[in-house]
Amino acid sequence: MENSLPSIPAKRYFTIGEVGELCGVKPHVLRYWEQEFTQLRPVKRRGNRRYYQHHEVLMIRRIRDLLYEQGFTISGARNKMQEIAQSQRGLKKEDSEDHLLEDSFNEDMGSDSLDDTRSVDKELVLESAQRASSFQATSSLPTLRRELMDIRDLLSI
Repeated sequence: MENSLPSIPAKRYFTIGEVGELCGVKPHVLRYWEQEFTQLRPVKRRGNRRYYQHHEVLMIRRIRDLLYEQGFTISGARNKMQEIAQSQRGLKKEDSEDHLLEDSFNEDMGSDSLDDTRSVDKELVLESAQRASSFQATSSLPTLRRELMDIRDLLSI
């Protein structure tokens, strides 16, 4: 059914009527879903008019799919949306941790090292750091940084 929905135009804000047409849902249903799904928060302007952003239109389509196509109840769809939000937060957190380790490694390596050695060393260090984080290591970031610097020193010998 989602294939029959129109494509979302490249606009910053959409009125409740436009969103209703884009998602195949009536405006009163959208207002109800705002009360049921806390992630759905359109901007309200003059006269309490709602303006939805692109990501909210996508979220409404996902809610619609859960309710109308997959047969979820409101509470089931709410729980599923919360699971999706938590998993996305978890992925973003892992990405940011990987970038922190990578940035710290690049900062410590300096520009006088060979590029080939740097990429191999970087892969080894990132792999060991990821293994440590997957075991939920209790060491703090400064301790981890010190350990990574020790590994770097060992590899440079």
